[in-house]
Amino acid sequence: MKCMAFDFRKEYKEFYLPKGTPSIVRIPKMNYIAVRGSGNPNDEDGEYKRAIGLLYGIAFTIKMSKKSDHRIEGYFDYVVPPLEGFWFMEGMVGIDYAHKENFHWISVIRLPDFVTEDDFGWAVDEATKKKKLDFSKVEFLTVEEGLCVQCMHIGSYDDEPATVAMMHEFMEQQGYELDITDKRLHHEIYLSDARKVAPEKLKTVIRHPIKVKGD
Repeated sequence: MKCMAFDFRKEYKEFYLPKGTPSIVRIPKMNYIAVRGSGNPNDEDGEYKRAIGLLYGIAFTIKMSKKSDHRIEGYFDYVVPPLEGFWFMEGMVGIDYAHKENFHWISVIRLPDFVTEDDFGWAVDEATKKKKLDFSKVEFLTVEEGLCVQCMHIGSYDDEPATVAMMHEFMEQQGYELDITDKRLHHEIYLSDARKVAPEKLKTVIRHPIKVKGD
């Protein structure tokens, strides 16, 4: 009988499949494939779309390493985790959806814990050779988000402010306050493929860093 590939969304539902009402969660340290950039993510030939291609190039090189000469210690078969993004804008807390041209972002895909920085370096070299692309913008990024409020948003990305407002109201009722800084950012996890799913049905996890009021 064929073993099912490990699926992060199913195994860690508290991180990837929250309810449509806000909840408080503590996020542990995780490693990511990351590409940094800026600008409107909807630009047809923009930096964001190119970044996504780089991320998936490395993600699938690591996943398919089992068919290469490079053996990753502790490797197990898995489903590539969903695309995620950390978003910020200069000089303000949070983001202004009306001015996407001013977005700064770190696009990421989670790495399984068995992937070391050496394995990552191998994947970058391998992808560069095989795909004949420049992967120099790709980095190994470790983030420990810690205490956060999160919620499943269903609908267009432009409608996210209503969900964010609900999250902020909930956290304040629970005795917390927003803690977005230059190190703790607005975070989104994309559970739907926007190319294939109608805007009103898109599923996005929205997560904001928080702290106890007065801390």
